[in-house]
Amino acid sequence: MKKVLLLCMSMLLGAMLVAGCGSEEKETSSATGGSDKPIVIGLDDSYPPMGFKDENNEIVGFDVDLAKEATKRLNRPVEFKAIDWSSKEAELKSGRVDILWNGLDITEKRKENMLFSDPYMKNRQVIFVPVNSDIKSLDQLKGKVIGTQSGSTAEDFLDNNQDYAAQFAEVKKYGDYIDAFMDLENGRIDAVVTDELIGTYYMQKHADSFKETDIVVGEPTDFGIAFAKDNQALRDEVQKVMNEMKADGTIAKISEKWFGKDITTK
Repeated sequence: MKKVLLLCMSMLLGAMLVAGCGSEEKETSSATGGSDKPIVIGLDDSYPPMGFKDENNEIVGFDVDLAKEATKRLNRPVEFKAIDWSSKEAELKSGRVDILWNGLDITEKRKENMLFSDPYMKNRQVIFVPVNSDIKSLDQLKGKVIGTQSGSTAEDFLDNNQDYAAQFAEVKKYGDYIDAFMDLENGRIDAVVTDELIGTYYMQKHADSFKETDIVVGEPTDFGIAFAKDNQALRDEVQKVMNEMKADGTIAKISEKWFGKDITTK
């Protein structure tokens, strides 16, 4: 019995020593700021130039480059997850994604359910039309069919301003702007209202098909990075490295790569 008791005590002591070493290793890893757990970033992968799939089916874009650099500085792996953009708040709240980083406008309504970073880029909603269209004013859009993306700032504005939306024959909503611009090119709709940055980039790629008007819908907004309401720690970590990236010129260089100049918030 004594031998059995001594054996059990030895096994228990060994287990305690192993557990202690594991705990120490975990604390050391945490102290270095690194983690093997990836930061999952939710995005609409049909939203050029912020986040989209290139000819090699790789997710690329301005926001993608920002996120890669930020997570690299945090010593964390990153995973980009394409989501239904109209369900983005549910994806964030459920924990299926950790961050929404994809040309997301900061609005008071969204602040009720998300934490936001500081703004990093200005944005406004602008009307785009076929290159041969004579539409130049809002009056000329009356009775016309316009398209926009479900879950977008433009959709929010039109849904919340019914008198404004009522002047159009129809507001057609799409899963992404690529489909909206395809319908515009094929004559199924008369105009698309979208983020100016996205529309301008798309127009540059299809200069023979589309042009930008001077018609602005709603008020200018700011792009921000969104986090779950209870994830203040991650928000602050990302904000810290974004501040560093702005100070050392990294954000400006990424902007120049995608837009030809630094158009980020100073």
